[in-house]
Amino acid sequence: MTTLRHRLATDTRYTLLGLPTAVAHFSVVVTGVAAGLGGAVAFVGLPILAGTAAAARNLADFERVAIPEVIRRPVARPSYPPAPYGAGWFRRMMNPLTAGQAVLDLLYGIIAFPISLAAFVVTAVWWAGTIAGLTFPLYGWMVAAIPGVDGGLPELLGLGDGTLMFVGVNTVVGVLFAVTLLPVVRGAALIKAGLAQALLTRAPADPLADPLTGAPAAVRAPVNEPHWV
Repeated sequence: MTTLRHRLATDTRYTLLGLPTAVAHFSVVVTGVAAGLGGAVAFVGLPILAGTAAAARNLADFERVAIPEVIRRPVARPSYPPAPYGAGWFRRMMNPLTAGQAVLDLLYGIIAFPISLAAFVVTAVWWAGTIAGLTFPLYGWMVAAIPGVDGGLPELLGLGDGTLMFVGVNTVVGVLFAVTLLPVVRGAALIKAGLAQALLTRAPADPLADPLTGAPAAVRAPVNEPHWV
């Protein structure tokens, strides 16, 4: 039970908190690429594109940190080659654009936004339905007494009217939301994390590698056991 609660909490946090990051990523990429391409003819846009690529890389790092806990395995950060030794100021400034991963970081900022929004909405709706439905017996009778509130969902389903039926049906709907909460939120999180894993990460050579940098885990030297003569 503790494991299921932890999984639900992790997936919920990932889908809900992932939307602000996706909005920021989308805004930076769309604005930066549009401004950069618009001024690229006069070379003014090139530094803007380089800055956008650097910002997209940093925003992608937030996603790379969150992915391993969702997919339950480590991932590695792609390599971003540094500027060559002795390179001039312009070459160093444009270096963020030279990494092949830069295109994927920018592409992810655009593609991930609608998926993150959908994952957020699905998670929020299922949590709202669960909480509102399971607690409906506490306040449903007051809702049924509000003037203008007819039979509601029971009447639409042809189950009749009445306060008891009104409260009972809406409570059952809440139970259905609760029963399906874990798989629905899990599915939303995996879809979002799967896209991020495909575009932003590499499989680590060492299964115990650091989930962000991909650095191999330190190997502890064997301890010499005493030999009895």
